[in-house]
Amino acid sequence: MNLISFTKSFPNEESCRQHLKQQREKQGVVCSKCGCIHHYWKKNRNEWQCKKCGHRTTLTSGTVMHGTKLPIMYWYIAMHLLTSTKKSFSALELQRQLGHNRYQPIWELMHKLRNVMGQRDAEYQLCGAIELDEGFFTTQVDESEKDKPLKRGRGSQKKAKVLVMAESTPVEDSKKKVKKQVGHIKMVVIPNLKASTIDVEVTENIKKESSLTTDASSSYVNFNDLVDEHTPQVIEPKDIGKVLPWVHIVISNAKRLLLDIYHDVKTEFLQSYLNEFCYKFNRRNMNCFERLMVACVNYKTEFKHIPYRNS
Repeated sequence: MNLISFTKSFPNEESCRQHLKQQREKQGVVCSKCGCIHHYWKKNRNEWQCKKCGHRTTLTSGTVMHGTKLPIMYWYIAMHLLTSTKKSFSALELQRQLGHNRYQPIWELMHKLRNVMGQRDAEYQLCGAIELDEGFFTTQVDESEKDKPLKRGRGSQKKAKVLVMAESTPVEDSKKKVKKQVGHIKMVVIPNLKASTIDVEVTENIKKESSLTTDASSSYVNFNDLVDEHTPQVIEPKDIGKVLPWVHIVISNAKRLLLDIYHDVKTEFLQSYLNEFCYKFNRRNMNCFERLMVACVNYKTEFKHIPYRNS
């Protein structure tokens, strides 16, 4: 949806409320008290009332907007801006565009949307031929680590470890530089590179009937028990783009996005930004706004209120 189409469809607060109501009724309103799915709309109160127990359900309850004090139109504008570009929008830029006085509510709004994106993608597992490797993302040093000497390399306090997985099917098109076609991707922030840690993520995010291509890291020694086929390879640096092309394209693009838009992030919020990146990548050929709208109606955010601390 381009900007002109968006402004025509959602010119004011009332149009956004009517659309949200239609989306909720399309997905089905469920009574949180008795589980009944039969309701009638009380126009004078802008609420649904359960036909069985009389419990009332507000327009935003049980959605990503649950408990919000911001206009619904703010949420729609944020969803449009996040999904209309391959890049992203910072909360500060969205605050400027909205002309809102306070930064904190806009920052929370953005993280709630990203949390819902992550919840939606967590419903699916990757399958087929899959590349897997780790990426190391530069983040702010945690307060508890600031007084300690800064380590070098992948063990540095400024490097967050991210497990990256990409469905990658070989293609025979000789004109293409990358000889594999990418499907869906997943990126998960992990605390360490221990085999036990990575095994849990592989079990949760990849179907058993898959074939994994990785380097020969000792962290991957148990993969033969987790998937049908595991092909570890000792990869020379010059061949990394041939063996694991999409994993490293994804890592490079994600790093560039974070650097361009956010400049510096805390490790505790890195997963939130990666959720957005993966969600949009996985729906690159879809109407991303409509898909996000469905997720926002069906998922209540798990993001908790945290006082803003330069992140």
